Amino acid sequence: MTWLWTLPDWPNFTWDAQALAPLEARFLQGSGRLAGTWRHLAESDRLELQVDWLTGEALETSAIEGEILNRDSVQSSVRRQFGLKTDARRSGPAEAGIAEMMVSLYQTYADTLSSDTLFEWHRMIMNGRRDVDHIGEWRSHSEPMQIVSGAIHDPKIHYEAPPSDQMNAEMQAFVVWFNGSDDLPALTRAGIAHFYFVCVHPFEDGNGRVGRALAEKSLAQSLDQPSLIALSQTISKDRKRYYNALHDANHSLEITDFLVRFGELVLDAQQYSELKLIRLIEQTRMFDRLKGKLNARQEKALLRLFRAEPKGFQGGLSSANYRQITGTTIPTASRDLADLVDKGALTKTGEKRYTRYFLNLPDLN
Repeated sequence: MTWLWTLPDWPNFTWDAQALAPLEARFLQGSGRLAGTWRHLAESDRLELQVDWLTGEALETSAIEGEILNRDSVQSSVRRQFGLKTDARRSGPAEAGIAEMMVSLYQTYADTLSSDTLFEWHRMIMNGRRDVDHIGEWRSHSEPMQIVSGAIHDPKIHYEAPPSDQMNAEMQAFVVWFNGSDDLPALTRAGIAHFYFVCVHPFEDGNGRVGRALAEKSLAQSLDQPSLIALSQTISKDRKRYYNALHDANHSLEITDFLVRFGELVLDAQQYSELKLIRLIEQTRMFDRLKGKLNARQEKALLRLFRAEPKGFQGGLSSANYRQITGTTIPTASRDLADLVDKGALTKTGEKRYTRYFLNLPDLN
């Protein structure tokens, strides 16, 4: 089977810029709206929203690879990286590592890319791993780097990356390309950066997470500010679409279709991010308004409801849900929920066992 890196013109990708132009225009318009909303926030609110945002991205970029992390530990680690007050909990190595990488990406997006940057990111996301031989360096095993599925006796090879002995040359070329490609439109550059990197697949493990970080870095550099786009959260919700786009593009250097599909994913992420930002702002306002008026159970339940935004808590919050979230009794749950309705934090629908509660927020449509 012929792979991209075996073609004579590798890695000279081609694409139809006209096909991408409408997507690029929409991206710039959406970025302007996001930036405008962000600028209206107080500095303290921005920092708290950054923590929430990076926590979500850290969790989802890991979940895409099948690694389910503890949200509280990740958030605590993100806060620690920003030098913010946090509790005394000890984060696991995986949570601490991905949090460190996400904050590093956020704070140093404008820096020139280097092999050392990629090695450092890899060390962060492999923190605590004992099953990976080469951490913070290119893979060097002699076996082919393959993406396969199916039975062991009859595997289906979806992709085979360049051999390990080519990694130094391949990645030197990639870094040169990345640092010299800042004249490309934002979506085009981010899409190529992500695709090019995962085609090379330079690490023993962790290539997806680093590849998505590169797309985020590219978008941030194109905007000259952190992108605040929930790319990993969007990909995680539609992994099949993401993997199909990668699979369908791995036989030709003409990658217009991949760039269009990746650009659409970024635009979906941008739209989701805009709605999420609106809800995070509304969360801050609600908690400011109710400061000193909520007990710890009520705060915990409201935070859980806001975490489900902008899609919303599936089916609405029931008394049973509230008890499960807070660990309280039936009478206390009833009093807490009635109080939250009285305070204007929640609205109530239905009666008896059909009663459901929803955040009292403006419609996003």
